[in-house]
Amino acid sequence: MDPVHIVVVIALFVGFYMAWNIGANDVANAMGTSVGSRALTLRGAVIAAAIFEFSGALLVGAHVTETLQGGIVVPELFAGKPDLLINGMLAALLAAGILIQVASYCGWPVSTTHAIVGALLGFGLLAGGTAAISWGELGFIGLSWVISPLLAGLLGYGVFMVLRRQVLYAYDPVRAAKRLVPYFVFLVFAVFTLMVTFGGLHNLHLDMALWSAMGISTLVGLVGAVGSALILRWRLKLPPPQETSPQHAAALSVSLSKAARHLQKAQFVAKGDLHDQLAKIAAEVDGWSRSATLELADQETGSHRNKIEQIFRYLQIMTGCSMAFAHGANDVANAIGPLGAIVETATSGVASLRTVVPIWMLVLGGVGIVLGLATWGWRVIETVGRKITELTPTRGFAAEFGAATTIIVASRMGLPISSTHSLVGAVLGVGLARGMGALNLATLRDIGLAWVITIPGSALLAMALYATITYITT
Repeated sequence: MDPVHIVVVIALFVGFYMAWNIGANDVANAMGTSVGSRALTLRGAVIAAAIFEFSGALLVGAHVTETLQGGIVVPELFAGKPDLLINGMLAALLAAGILIQVASYCGWPVSTTHAIVGALLGFGLLAGGTAAISWGELGFIGLSWVISPLLAGLLGYGVFMVLRRQVLYAYDPVRAAKRLVPYFVFLVFAVFTLMVTFGGLHNLHLDMALWSAMGISTLVGLVGAVGSALILRWRLKLPPPQETSPQHAAALSVSLSKAARHLQKAQFVAKGDLHDQLAKIAAEVDGWSRSATLELADQETGSHRNKIEQIFRYLQIMTGCSMAFAHGANDVANAIGPLGAIVETATSGVASLRTVVPIWMLVLGGVGIVLGLATWGWRVIETVGRKITELTPTRGFAAEFGAATTIIVASRMGLPISSTHSLVGAVLGVGLARGMGALNLATLRDIGLAWVITIPGSALLAMALYATITYITT
């Protein structure tokens, strides 16, 4: 076999291996809240990922791929040195893949973006020293890693606070959810459509101006909102309002307490059997005010809560699909960026960092991502979906909406942000809305430690692999 073909085949296997690990770790992050809240089964998550990961990778993926190819290591390092680029990118892909596989086996949600950027950093430092690194670009990327979890956390916190105040604590929570859900559907559909139409169809040669994209997005959002309102009206048969919401239950308890005191006063002036009967009635009314009314309120609140969670189960499925699309758009570049540089350099004989990524290569990355989720994804899903904080469809929706919006916007800006950081930040925001006691601090400590280790670990591993590959090929 021709040496060029051998290099390309090896690169394809290594790139696929990296994509598989992305699916095992990062797609599990993206779909973990949906599975953890039981809005989706694992099989449903795989099917959703298969559809929307492909769509995100094919339609929007190339924007971030360009940043990873040429944004970390300066192109001048590879001038007239195609073998240097090939060996370095192979070492970076393999190092990142190995580190992520170990983390996935342990159930640690790490950032695949951190892993590949750290690997490129390590290879660049070993091959060309500090002058080989674009420190300004690296700082820009590092800033996005700080901004993304903060923004996603704020969005998740804000959405859940609105849900809690306007729906969960409303006088009639089910009717409040029925009224508010169409607005959230509008936001999900409009944001998703805007990010796809505004420059997101570049790979299909369907560029659209901002105002045209906004018009189409608004129309799609309105259609989704009207459709959801009609579905809720048709499928959800609401009972008449009950007088046992938490607020009315408290008022009823106060009234019963006052009645008990009046009965107690009456029994002081009554005599004989009337005195005994009044005393008995007063005791019963006092007992109702202390327990029976509050118990009934709890039952009604629980019934309403179940109906609300059922409504938001379907809404969370939509945000989960948006999250999968956002992940495919952003993180397919972690495998395909270096792979594209290797294939272009090997076939042309000229070191090339900025290349046009072919559709078949994005498809390869999408296949690897979906297979990774289907085979090993459950390990990280367990951590993200159940070990950080207790998730329900309402909480999962708030977290996924905040994370998906953050990732899609960053992807359109060309920022290779971490979907792990975004989602964990959003889940943290939702958990903080319920107080520190709702968070599993031990799990958060382990996640934080894994994040700290990822970049230096992948950098050191890439250095070792690059030295080994260079020694073998020379």
